[in-house]
Amino acid sequence: MADPAGNLKAFVRTRASLGPEDTVVWWTGNVHAQVPGENFRQLFRFEGFSIGRIEEVDGGYRFLAREAAFYQDPRTGEILSTWANPVTGAEDEVLHIWNDPVNMELLLDGPRGPWRAPVTEVGDEVMWAQDILLAYPSPLPVADFPDNSADDMYRAAELFQFFCRRSDLDRADLASVPCRFSWARLSPWLPWMRMGGRPGGLVFHCHGTKLGGYDELPEHLRKYVAEHNPSYAHAPEEWSAPNETSWTYFRKRYPGGIGQEPPV
Repeated sequence: MADPAGNLKAFVRTRASLGPEDTVVWWTGNVHAQVPGENFRQLFRFEGFSIGRIEEVDGGYRFLAREAAFYQDPRTGEILSTWANPVTGAEDEVLHIWNDPVNMELLLDGPRGPWRAPVTEVGDEVMWAQDILLAYPSPLPVADFPDNSADDMYRAAELFQFFCRRSDLDRADLASVPCRFSWARLSPWLPWMRMGGRPGGLVFHCHGTKLGGYDELPEHLRKYVAEHNPSYAHAPEEWSAPNETSWTYFRKRYPGGIGQEPPV
């Protein structure tokens, strides 16, 4: 694992696959509200998946992917279309996550320097950690989106852990090794919540696993995707940029903020 090329190849086999097939990872968990001076409050169950494939390029790999995730009733697990906001009392339209693309370049010598994915080994357990700490100009400036944005800078933390077995990595015949993972995100209120600059934000906490293919996703997710966006049954065919986020997707749907009709 100390060799950058070996580290990179092992990470790609853990997160995705060196083969031509699509890789599907599924997760489930909860979304909590955190407000200064108040107890945490569960707002949603949260379930989703990523579907992607690896391309080998000079100096490493590209991961071409899209992801979908859905806010669910915390008691029943039903995918919501509207939500009664307990903070504002408003009935909000729920804007689920349809991020296409969510691409990554995994290079031995990339824009941030030489490749090195932090990894810990204990016995046969291999544990990868990725702390992605984000701070960049928000796609939703407060002056233009006062009800949907808390700051002119988007600040969030995406915290991943991937788990596999060294005995699987040592098998040269496995292009993809079994993987489990956890993910946490600390973020501002979502734009569609219309919480503006209210103090506080959201804590996402999920866990998941790599599946054998799209057909192994829970049936209710496959049915929802088939009805609303069937392209998410396959990984993207070509590289594109920039990546989509909940904030850029909101701006495309509501270029003038909530209250404007979505573009045709």
